[in-house]
Formats: sequence, C-alpha cells, structure tokens
Amino acid sequence: MPNKVKAAWKAGKAVVNGWLAIPNAFSAEMYSQAGWDSVTVDMQHGVQDYLSCVACFQGMQPSGVTPMVRVPWNEPGIIGKVLDAGAYGVICPMVNTEAEARALVQYSKYPPKGTRSNGPIRAGVYGEAGGYQKTANDEILVIPMIETQTALDNLEAILDVPGIDAIYVGPSDLGLSLGMPAILDREEPEILKIYERLIKETSKRGIAAGLHNSSPKYAKKMIDMGFKLVTVGGNDVGLMVNAAKAAIKEARGG
Repeated sequence: MPNKVKAAWKAGKAVVNGWLAIPNAFSAEMYSQAGWDSVTVDMQHGVQDYLSCVACFQGMQPSGVTPMVRVPWNEPGIIGKVLDAGAYGVICPMVNTEAEARALVQYSKYPPKGTRSNGPIRAGVYGEAGGYQKTANDEILVIPMIETQTALDNLEAILDVPGIDAIYVGPSDLGLSLGMPAILDREEPEILKIYERLIKETSKRGIAAGLHNSSPKYAKKMIDMGFKLVTVGGNDVGLMVNAAKAAIKEARGG
C-alpha cells in the first residue's frame, strides 16, 4: 500500500495529522473518520501500549488514513514491533545527534539499508500478498524529533543522514531545553526564528518539517510558514475535553 503522506509531500502538500493518546480501537475508528491525512498512536506520553497500538491500527484501517506511531524511545525492539504491526511512519523522540539519527534509520529499514528483522505479522497484509518487504524501505517514514538545544546544534548532521524523511518538533520540550515554559503554540521571536531555520534546512534537502500544535488556527499559520506535517488539537483527549467544556458552558448560558 503506497504511503499517502509521502505522496502528499512529493506533491508539495501539507499533511494534517491526528494524535491518539486513548488506548481504544473504537475511539480510534471514530476519530480516524474525521478527515485526517494521518493518525499517530502516541506510545511515549499517551497511555498506549503495544496491544492497544495494534487495536488502534485495526480501528483506523477502514478509513484509509495513514497509521503512524511515536515510539517511546530510539530502540530497535519497539521500532521493529510497531512497524510489524503496520505503522507507515515512526516518529522518534529526543534524537540529538547524527549517530542517534543513523541508529533510527538502521532500526527502521530492512537490509541492506538497515538491520530491521523480518516478521511483518500484521503489516504484511497491507497491499499485495508477499510484497511488503519489497516496498517497506521506500514507503516507511523515518521521522526524528528535534526538541533540544543539542539537536539544534547538530541539526545539519542529523538532516544529512540518508533515510531521514522528515523531522518533527516538540515545542514543549524544545522550550524546556531553552529555559522557557512547556507550551505548544509558541510566539517567542527566538522560537519562530528556530522554526524558520528548520524549514529552510529541511527544504534544501527535500525533507519535510513537522510540528505539534494546539489550535487549528496556529496549525494553519505553521502550514503557511512552510511546515508540511501539523498535528492539531494536541491529541484526542484534548479535543474531546475541550469540546465537552464548550458544550457544558453553552448549555449553562455561557
């Protein structure tokens, strides 16, 4: 099955991404019908485990949305397992050096490009029978997170690692690393300058830049700036709670 996110980037389009913290197949099924280009299961800060990730993928599959995962850490065991489960993109936190970026690519690719072990127990049913291993290296998105000063110091070296398809910015951790509050929709001039640098450097290399956002208005602003992957609403929990609060407030007369 071709990766629709990769195809959108090749066409110069931005992708709107959903984020799943709730470990439930039914909510994933309903959420994925909303019109997202991709939906990411968050195994780092959500309450997802491996089995709930698989269940969420099963719930998402009828919608045709592109399934991705943010893994807990840059470690070959979990990266291989989420890919075997059917992830078409791996977002990896706290990638700070060229060596860590190379390791992420290595864990995500079959030989000769990497060291991923063969056994796509669920991913193998996507598309034509027996064809997964032939296309996986080309279709899987490898996306390190840039969220520290150390990563910024090593940015060019990280971006130059063969096999990196995009980067993803965690604004809260980036802020903490720079001595600022942990918030999402940032307006500090120094942060916006960093964003401009990230877009410039990724664009030069044909790599996409992604960003975690809270409000859809800010996400649209970031698309206009040049980001090619924007997550909206933080996650499914945030969207649900905010919608519930707004409904209750309106019912009580504002």
